[in-house]
Amino acid sequence: MSFHRRQFLVGGTVAAAALLGPRVAFAQTAAPSGPFKLDPLPYKNDALAPHIDAKTMEIHHDRHHQAYVNNLNAALKDHSQVAQMSLKDILAKLSEMPEAIRTAVRNNGGGHANHTMFWQVMGPNGGAPSGALAEAIQRDLGGLDKLKSDFNGAGGRVFGSGWVFVTVTRDGKLAIESKPNQDTPLMDGKMVLFGNDVWEHAYYLTYQNRRPDYLAAWWNVVNWGKVGERYAAATAGTLAI
Repeated sequence: MSFHRRQFLVGGTVAAAALLGPRVAFAQTAAPSGPFKLDPLPYKNDALAPHIDAKTMEIHHDRHHQAYVNNLNAALKDHSQVAQMSLKDILAKLSEMPEAIRTAVRNNGGGHANHTMFWQVMGPNGGAPSGALAEAIQRDLGGLDKLKSDFNGAGGRVFGSGWVFVTVTRDGKLAIESKPNQDTPLMDGKMVLFGNDVWEHAYYLTYQNRRPDYLAAWWNVVNWGKVGERYAAATAGTLAI
């Protein structure tokens, strides 16, 4: 075989591989089936603009949160007993989870719980805390202005990625705490009233590295009506995640 003949055949093979390669590399696989699913946002992607932009909401919900759900379902695929539990119970009993899946459940179960709460406590018409919730904020956290200041401070001190939360007890007492990564107070047997995501993917497109600006702006999209409903559920013992 001549050199030119060999060169043509090799070149043709490479070209064919180049055409076929991307189809294999970027093939979409179906999300693993399982007990957990991603609910749609309760508002449009652009509903929280300009405080949180539409592209951030799309990426955050449709990609990041979906990945947590997919990974959680994948982790539980061979653990039917765990798959039958509620997410709240799984996280509260994290130390009892099979060692082989404990880290995956912690990261992805925590991510699913945190984000499910997060979408619920935001909205385009935030209003203001009222009734028993407002009284609890005044009593336990020194009022709304001090809550915002202390909450933002705690969120700003999270090193790297994590969350800042307001927790609530069955008797209605409030407290602020922060957690790294996708950890949640649910892992300590506590209830979460509301919280804010301080991972960079939650704010970087608009705020870049200015996390304090994001934390301050976020209060404009807190849905206090929904937070009030969660407070009532917590004191009734029915608040899940």
